[in-house]
Amino acid sequence: MHRVLRFRWPAALALALGSLPALLSAQAAPAPLRGPAHHRTQAPPPHPCVAFVAGLPNVKRPLCEAAALRATEGRSVQGRTLYARDVVAPGSKLRVLVIGAIHGDELSSASLALHWIQHAVQSPSNAHWRFIPALNPDGLLARPARRTNASGVDLNRNFPTPNWRRDAKVYWEQRTRKDPRRWPGPNPLSEPETRYLHDEMARFQPHLIVSIHAPYGVLDFDGPGVPPPQLGRLYLDQVGIFPGSLGNYGGVHQGMPVVTIELPNAFRTPLDAEMREMWLDLQRWMGERLEPGAPPQPRRKSG
Repeated sequence: MHRVLRFRWPAALALALGSLPALLSAQAAPAPLRGPAHHRTQAPPPHPCVAFVAGLPNVKRPLCEAAALRATEGRSVQGRTLYARDVVAPGSKLRVLVIGAIHGDELSSASLALHWIQHAVQSPSNAHWRFIPALNPDGLLARPARRTNASGVDLNRNFPTPNWRRDAKVYWEQRTRKDPRRWPGPNPLSEPETRYLHDEMARFQPHLIVSIHAPYGVLDFDGPGVPPPQLGRLYLDQVGIFPGSLGNYGGVHQGMPVVTIELPNAFRTPLDAEMREMWLDLQRWMGERLEPGAPPQPRRKSG
């Protein structure tokens, strides 16, 4: 004898219909996005002053915003934008390139560049100024800040000086005992930051490069011409040249005088009055010693 199964149709139908919206919703749910987001959905990069005001000494929001930094085509290893500002005097005949924070742990160097933008706007003298306050934003904005870029390369040993492959390696191994903070990189111009500055020097053809560092409290000079004896409280003390350095490449081999400012403290700027005095001393020296005219010429290779 077979038992007849009785199916309660109303209850079963209600159960099925009740779960139908959930099933439809599950089927209609879009699959997770794969790959990079569309360019229209990507958020714009934050304003540079957000990071600069938060991380740099003696930099307030009004000062940074007044600098009116513009984005360049340059990018860091981690994709951060490199920013610049041009200040052009009427009828200017000199071109001056000012660079801060080649070494990311020298925070005061970026601060001084931002303060000097304000002074350039007020008294540009006879020059077209181009400021790059932070060439190494990845090192500058790391916590803690680090000398090298995100690839661990000392950018101030990565410029293509003659015999770089031999001399830079020997110097790093024998003189620094393979100090990782001073690694020159695998090749000259291996880093996007140095490639950008190298190309910018070729485009802009500066009559003078001012490279800001810390914390040795001296003034250095490479290249043709008579160096400034002092800027503010910093006095000339030429410390020599290094394979792959900006002073060696730009000053000695490209004929672009390089004034290297070594501030006395990497984490604190000089007083505002001292920074202004340094600016005025630089302008006086430029007026006395720099000759407007044709762009500097690279030194010819012998042999």
